[in-house]
Amino acid sequence: MNKKQAGIIVTLLSLIVCVGILAVRVNSGMGGLDLSTLSTDGNSQNEDDTDTTVSDTSANYFYDSKSAREQSDSNYIKGLEAIIEADNTDATQKQEANAKLEAKTTAMANESRIELSITGKGYEEALCYIDDNKARVIVKNASKLTQDQVNEIQDIVLNIAKIYDVSIECK
Repeated sequence: MNKKQAGIIVTLLSLIVCVGILAVRVNSGMGGLDLSTLSTDGNSQNEDDTDTTVSDTSANYFYDSKSAREQSDSNYIKGLEAIIEADNTDATQKQEANAKLEAKTTAMANESRIELSITGKGYEEALCYIDDNKARVIVKNASKLTQDQVNEIQDIVLNIAKIYDVSIECK
């Protein structure tokens, strides 16, 4: 991958992140937790209302976590781009920054592919964080995962990112 291709990839990723952030801000009123459904007088709510509130909170967790991850990834990439484009940066630092940028871009792509594959297996939501040779996967599931489900998720991560060290959590 040459410098021009890396620049194009980074620019496209930055645009995707910006559009995601814009979508979050535009749609922030929709799908948020409705405070009118919460009981303030101490009386208990019926089970259906409680389930909906928990579901909304869980959905917000995944939405908020993905937004925060995209924002931090964007900031990290901008920092690396600044190092690469700076005139006073020596060649070694630029090479290191390019390598980190390529690794981050690959990790971001793998995270997205893993999340899509997991949701394609029937899970409502999935979130994946890749850090070096470790992956952390969070899935939305009402009950504890079975060993077959854990193995299925580990296989997805292994096939896409070639990572063996996988921790899986349920929300």
